[in-house]
Amino acid sequence: MAGEILDNEGRGEAGWSWPPVHPEGRKYGLIAGVVALFFLLVLDWEIVGWPLLVLTFGVFAFFRDPRRIVPQDPDAIVSPADGLITLIRKVPPPLELQMDDGSGSAGLGTDEVIRISIFMSVFDVHINRAPVSGTLRRLVYIPGKFVNADLDKASEDNERQHLLMEREDGVLVGFTQIAGLVARRIVPFVKPGDMLAAGQRVGLIRFGSRVDIYLPAGTEPAVVLGQKAIAGETVLARIGQTRLIEGIAL
Repeated sequence: MAGEILDNEGRGEAGWSWPPVHPEGRKYGLIAGVVALFFLLVLDWEIVGWPLLVLTFGVFAFFRDPRRIVPQDPDAIVSPADGLITLIRKVPPPLELQMDDGSGSAGLGTDEVIRISIFMSVFDVHINRAPVSGTLRRLVYIPGKFVNADLDKASEDNERQHLLMEREDGVLVGFTQIAGLVARRIVPFVKPGDMLAAGQRVGLIRFGSRVDIYLPAGTEPAVVLGQKAIAGETVLARIGQTRLIEGIAL
């Protein structure tokens, strides 16, 4: 994943700009805009046209795809999603990620690992990114329900897509895209066998959802409940580091 290098000594250039809209969302924004203009200019129904025009801007904003500055730390596991960290607990990995799938790709095993759950509201960026650099070994789509993605049972009941990455040193990191109440489609940008860089875009979930990430054994979170995570930038953990981190809500 090529990109501009910026560092803590002032190298590179930074500036604010309007974030681009991902191509996946442009068609929805254009459809909403055409319908809004039809009601405003053709039917002269302002009571319907203006709310639809506001909705059009909302659709474009939902599919925004801002640039992210990815930490170049080989031990860092970066957040795969924007959103609020709502759950941190020890659980067994999903069945689809536990065992060898027959392709020679080892799984995460059956022992409990730490799962960090990141809830994305409709106001968050919904482009998901790779948490580490490595090879995508597994991508498994599971149809399911559409209960509130903020609930713990969403990890097992909702429509979801499991991804398993293997770093060059053999460390495995799994994560799961989970659809929510409003979300109705998980869109992948990658396929098994792809070589991915940390922070590289791997897919999106339309309209409100959640992402779970499963930390390797012997690794503790570097974030706390209630913290806001930024995809590709927030370091969720560093492989092999275990220490208590506390936060104070002010």
